[in-house]
Amino acid sequence: MSSTESGTQWRLDWPVSGGHRVGSAKLKVQPEDFRVTEYLWPEDANPEANETAAGAGEHLCVRLEKNGDNTEYVARELAAMAGCRHYEVGFCGLKDRHAVTVQWFSLYRPGQEGEDQALLEAIAARWPVLASRRHARKLRPGDHQGNGFELILRDVSADRSALDQALTELRERGAPNYFGPQRFGFGGGNLDRAVNLDPTRLNRKRGRGGRNASKNVLYFSAARSWLFNEVLAARVEEGNWLTVLPGEPSPQDCLPTGPLWGDGGTTATGEQGSMERDIVDAHPELAHLFKATRMKPERRALVTRPESLSWQWLEDGSALSLTFFLLPGQYATTILADIFELEDMSLGRNNKQ
Repeated sequence: MSSTESGTQWRLDWPVSGGHRVGSAKLKVQPEDFRVTEYLWPEDANPEANETAAGAGEHLCVRLEKNGDNTEYVARELAAMAGCRHYEVGFCGLKDRHAVTVQWFSLYRPGQEGEDQALLEAIAARWPVLASRRHARKLRPGDHQGNGFELILRDVSADRSALDQALTELRERGAPNYFGPQRFGFGGGNLDRAVNLDPTRLNRKRGRGGRNASKNVLYFSAARSWLFNEVLAARVEEGNWLTVLPGEPSPQDCLPTGPLWGDGGTTATGEQGSMERDIVDAHPELAHLFKATRMKPERRALVTRPESLSWQWLEDGSALSLTFFLLPGQYATTILADIFELEDMSLGRNNKQ
């Protein structure tokens, strides 16, 4: 639990699938220990596909590698270099700052194809440019196919056989699909701000790029995500998080789902709908946000399954290398936290940018 400026006790560590974690480890000892590669187009999977593709459209898309820079900072810098407004730069998702990450950005540059090469050279002076192409529309969150991860955990303390068994179960069964604690801000600060948010502001047509409007959406999203985590936590504690229950909508791959709360509450019915409403009603300080918005209720899978998960012990047996692929909206740290008590070594570094 964490208590912050609102005085509310926010739970920020939720039950794990096995009842307890089987080991501990240090995460992001150095940025190179956390590598993320975004896959947008099929050719992204080919390491040799680093040549410029012609494409067509008003947007110049650039695939670059960054180390120590967060996504929004790079987007602002690219806007300044391209001579466009910051909201005319698109990307598929936020990537970690304290990591080596590869991702695509789109820059709105209609009628400026002849100047693309000069701009690409200027960008390459700041970040390695791996590929570029023209595209018909701006990149938006979730447009990508997913992300590949190459991670190294250090100072791993665990019984090796128990850890191997836990990783095997993770590969076969998956893990609870919690939203990560970073979404809620330090100590739940984003949730405190959501409590004091005027929900009607979310319904107003806001000007492009309004910083305060973006913050309001962030706080509202934090509240929505936290309530989802609370429902998922109840399912994990009851041992039915892997099972589709009566009354539960499950449109994707027959996986169990939980609510992303909206106007009208949840689309679940019967006992499952009642359970979800009871959990949300227990937090009226957040529940009231959804009664005055026009946010449509949605569902999110309760289970995340890393694809192609493999692992290997390194050095003297205290470091563990893991590789896997996740779909958009799934989080590597959430999956690892189902097995490890993680110490994120990047938290003590300067995060201002």
